[in-house]
Amino acid sequence: MSAPRPYPGLPPELVASPEFRRVCRERDFSQIFQLAKKKAGIYPSRIAALCGMTPSRVGEIMSGRRSLAHIDVIERVADGLRIPGAMLGLAHRPWEIPDGPAVVEQKPVRPVTLPEEGGAAPATGEPSGIDDLLTLADGKVTRSTLFALQSSVEDYWRRDDEHGGASLRPAVVGHLRYVSLLMKGADEALRSDLQSLAAELARLAGWAYFDARQYSTARTHFTQALKLSRGQDDYLFMANVLSCMSLQATYDGNPTDAVALACKAQDSARAAGNDPLVMSMLHMREAFAQAILGDSMACHQAIDRSRDAYEFARGRETEAPAWVRYFDESKLIVDTGIALARLGESARAEPLIAEGLRRESGAQQRGRAFHAFWLATAQLQQGNLDASCESAGMALDLTASLDSPRVAGHVREFHRRLAPYARETPVIMFEQKMREVLG
Repeated sequence: MSAPRPYPGLPPELVASPEFRRVCRERDFSQIFQLAKKKAGIYPSRIAALCGMTPSRVGEIMSGRRSLAHIDVIERVADGLRIPGAMLGLAHRPWEIPDGPAVVEQKPVRPVTLPEEGGAAPATGEPSGIDDLLTLADGKVTRSTLFALQSSVEDYWRRDDEHGGASLRPAVVGHLRYVSLLMKGADEALRSDLQSLAAELARLAGWAYFDARQYSTARTHFTQALKLSRGQDDYLFMANVLSCMSLQATYDGNPTDAVALACKAQDSARAAGNDPLVMSMLHMREAFAQAILGDSMACHQAIDRSRDAYEFARGRETEAPAWVRYFDESKLIVDTGIALARLGESARAEPLIAEGLRRESGAQQRGRAFHAFWLATAQLQQGNLDASCESAGMALDLTASLDSPRVAGHVREFHRRLAPYARETPVIMFEQKMREVLG
């Protein structure tokens, strides 16, 4: 007797359909099983075998005479039918997350360390300079001190958005060290707030080094931020840090790690209450990583989940954490285009990226530079050399006012793709402008 054929999972078109996404979101297992039978030819006896149930129980569920509420059984259905966990409001299932080491556990040499009180952060050792000694001797931390430091962080993020993060590194790292020393002398009421501020500064330091393409140092600071937020059980902020690490892994050529980190970020956000705007941003981070892996189906599913979550968030954006409110409808549109461009679906990507650029304000210098680069990429993929070089020229114009090696790296990468067209007039003109801007 031959062994049963391995179960390949539900058809991608069924999983991606609005009807199936809706019944999964409602946990309507009667309809889930009926659609599996109707659209995929999976009969009750097969559903029962896959999900660890009896055929009679499956029949009762399909007829509406019985429901499923126990989480263990719902997880068995997700695993048996290969329904992505997020569609049923579950954590990512083990089979969804690619194998491979996640970069979270890597421990390069730390450029900045934080005090070990309360087990929230790495040890720092003795103060190393007169400023550190004076800070410890003063020891007085007030609520006004905290407000002033928080205002500085907000200003850093604004400057990062307008001009890039590379030049902010010394100031941010200095503030991180200063806050770590203040934590030693603060009373209990302020210490928790200072620890949250240190976590945000560590994330900002990681982002600034990421923008400078110094990935190892960036990872160190992100890991510090993760430890600080974990010390306070701040799962939503942990999701924020993990999303940054996922994006960096995408850039650093580790898409498998990037998927794992994005999935872990989503699970952390669910543990904190499942904020829809946060989830929308995190699903898009996963889409980026899946696109680099070349997994078209997984990428499109992540884009769909991002769009669905954004619709839940619409009108409630002010309830989301401040750090994710940048992810508005324009950002959703342009990021969808970027994910599609990464997949090579340039005809669909181009109008989305162009629309995002049209909507963005002039103050968003770095974002506009990135998006102009991706518009040029989508146009080049379609063989439209003139439009592509014009868009790349826009990216170059914006780069002139930025200190962002990450943006400059994108422009140089685009230039390498123009090599087959080196004698064409648009390319010659672009190269002249590139020499003027980047040297």
